[in-house]
Amino acid sequence: MVIFDCNGVLVDSEPLATAVVSNAFIRAGFALTPDLIARYFTGRRPADMFTEVEIAAGRKLPADFAATVANETLRRFKAELRATSHAMQALSWIRGPKCVASSSSLDRIRTSLETTDLLRFFEPYLFSANEVPQGKPAPDLFLYAAQKMHVLPRECIVVEDSAVGVAAGVAAGMTVIGFVGGSHAGSHLGNNLRAAGAKTVITDMRALKTTIVDLRGW
Repeated sequence: MVIFDCNGVLVDSEPLATAVVSNAFIRAGFALTPDLIARYFTGRRPADMFTEVEIAAGRKLPADFAATVANETLRRFKAELRATSHAMQALSWIRGPKCVASSSSLDRIRTSLETTDLLRFFEPYLFSANEVPQGKPAPDLFLYAAQKMHVLPRECIVVEDSAVGVAAGVAAGMTVIGFVGGSHAGSHLGNNLRAAGAKTVITDMRALKTTIVDLRGW
């Protein structure tokens, strides 16, 4: 089975998402730029990010903060989100079971895939870190996805664009491919993914099929 992260892998969402949450933080009096959010929280659950910011700042976010961010993110995604280049071709080529396992909510995962016409490749196999006790870098989400799909962890390949996501896949006992083809990917991302345990790194979704074949002989 191939398990795909959603944000930054299937959809080019990171610049939009970090802009939305940065604006919300700034309105609430927390000086967090999109670059800071990307550096410290890419791949993490929003709830975990909000908790860490509150602890670091020593004060609470507004009571409606999470809902405001979620609603504005969905609005921006419906209007502006695009699929990652060549994602549709890669998904068309890959045979066998596949699913999405993301730190986002199920609403955001579904909206992302519907907006970009990718939902048909996965539905109903969408899994959110909100369904498990611990988000990435803990292995909970990937293990949950494998259990739900009735596949052993060692038989899974994960495609991830964040160091915490790669670490989660490795901790789950899965083979991880790092992806650095999103518009948010900086020059150091590939090295960071390898350091976190990615078996290999690709820059283009068109390379995914042959990479999977090379790793597992599929």
